[in-house]
Amino acid sequence: MKCFKKLSAVVLAILFIVSCMIPIGADVMPEDEISDDVVVTAARPDAVLDAETIKAPNAILIEPTTGTVVFEKNADTRVAPASVTKIMSLLLIMEALERGEIKLDDQVACSEHAASMGGSQIWLEVGEVMSVDDLLKAVAVGSANDATVALAEFIAGSEDAFVRMMNERAEVLSMANTHYMNASGLDEDNHFTSARDTAIAASELIKHQLIINYSTIWMDTLRGGTTELVNTNKLVRFYKGITGLKTGTTDKAGCCLTATAERDGLKLVATVFGSETSDDRFSAARTLLDFGYANYVILTPEPPSEKIILPVKRGTLSKIEVVAGVIPNVLLKKGNEKNLAYSTEIPERLTAPIVQGDTVGKVVIISENGEKLGEYPLVAAQAVERLTLWKAFIELLENYTSAGS
Repeated sequence: MKCFKKLSAVVLAILFIVSCMIPIGADVMPEDEISDDVVVTAARPDAVLDAETIKAPNAILIEPTTGTVVFEKNADTRVAPASVTKIMSLLLIMEALERGEIKLDDQVACSEHAASMGGSQIWLEVGEVMSVDDLLKAVAVGSANDATVALAEFIAGSEDAFVRMMNERAEVLSMANTHYMNASGLDEDNHFTSARDTAIAASELIKHQLIINYSTIWMDTLRGGTTELVNTNKLVRFYKGITGLKTGTTDKAGCCLTATAERDGLKLVATVFGSETSDDRFSAARTLLDFGYANYVILTPEPPSEKIILPVKRGTLSKIEVVAGVIPNVLLKKGNEKNLAYSTEIPERLTAPIVQGDTVGKVVIISENGEKLGEYPLVAAQAVERLTLWKAFIELLENYTSAGS
């Protein structure tokens, strides 16, 4: 009996010590912890990213504002996109909202076609009415195929018409290896994209802040709390700076993911296609993002420090000031932020007429090793009319009259 009491005391003591080691709120995973189904290793600043590191046959990492490709692996290979297709669907929805063609509180009735979608769904019934806001949530968080098609039909009249819009938008974005056959991403012949094309579409989508309000939701509900939504993108739960964006899984496509994030002004888009397991896609995407944030910074170059004045030939003004136009961001390796060089390219003189805002020169941004990182325009600060004989006569007369008075 005494031995049993001693053993019980030891067991209780061990349980007490273990319980003290579990942090309060342990069900909310900190950023630096790894979930049971996401096994990754954070990248060091000196890490080298190679194709074998990324557990996906097709992948790319880009900085979307400059379009700089940080890493790519078979990025132009045509692949089945699964529900990553919805990135283009969501882009068209965002643009329709921005143009005022639809509103978040608009009510959408589910058609028989939308209700017939398989795969991920919120089980819409024929005739069921739901707001654009709730349907958007179902698409962005739950990857619901029925909600996607309901919105597609609401915008374009039919899914086929919406798909034509998707392909037209892909062409405008120069997505050369993309063709859509449906709005949801269900496997279908001639329905394909590439890692690069998807990253391009994602870069366009995240320009709309509204989508990030949806794509960063971890859990929510619909139908007054009776339908629960859990984000299919597990990085939303724990990855610092995550802004979305879309998962996809089918037999043909494998496990796919486009993950977007932003830290300290640096946005990144990581796309992986064809991973064997869900673990692999999240691991690959996080490895790409970690590498980007460990090694790169985004910087807005400085405008010219000295005032630039250029003479004007045959103009009503003899000289004008030239100022910096829109200055683009540049992507730099960490440690190179202070080693930029600037090369100013301007003519010796300008010739009228000149319109205010006309580009008259440029500044080239150069890295420490002489690589061109970007450029920005130099523009005319004011307009200058061409000096004609009549204008010269009037100006001479005005000067004479002014001097005589």
